[in-house]
Amino acid sequence: MEKLQAEFERVRAAIAEAEEVLNHRVIGLEQHLEALDEQDAPAVAETSGLAAAEAPVEEPVPMAGPRRKVACCEEGVPVEVLGSDYRRIMVAFDEAGGGALTARQTAVALGWDSSVPSRGEGARGRLKRLARRGWPVEDRPGRFTLRVPGPAAAAA
Repeated sequence: MEKLQAEFERVRAAIAEAEEVLNHRVIGLEQHLEALDEQDAPAVAETSGLAAAEAPVEEPVPMAGPRRKVACCEEGVPVEVLGSDYRRIMVAFDEAGGGALTARQTAVALGWDSSVPSRGEGARGRLKRLARRGWPVEDRPGRFTLRVPGPAAAAA
């Protein structure tokens, strides 16, 4: 019986380790796919069929770039410079009516299964990135509120 119990504990530990590796890989894959999506967006505009001389000249909108680069929250910087997930998070702040958001609430706002640990961590990472750039603030550990009430209104 002791041998079975020891084998059971070994298998349980191996499964827990494998789940942790899987969660990290899922997060990495999400980051990679989002970066690819943001890189492909300018390529679609370039292949629209217009020659360079015929293309209308427009002033470029500053983009945040790949997922890990989040634009700083400065006067006059619209929410539209953020990536799609970050814009949805800002809309969730707006819908919360000035209330605080947690990682779990953010995962739900992003349409993710909040019971999956990797999804909660992905949402937490996005909130932390936004906070480092001045969009929301982390007033208490794990609870984020908007620094300035106005930025999310521009996304709606």
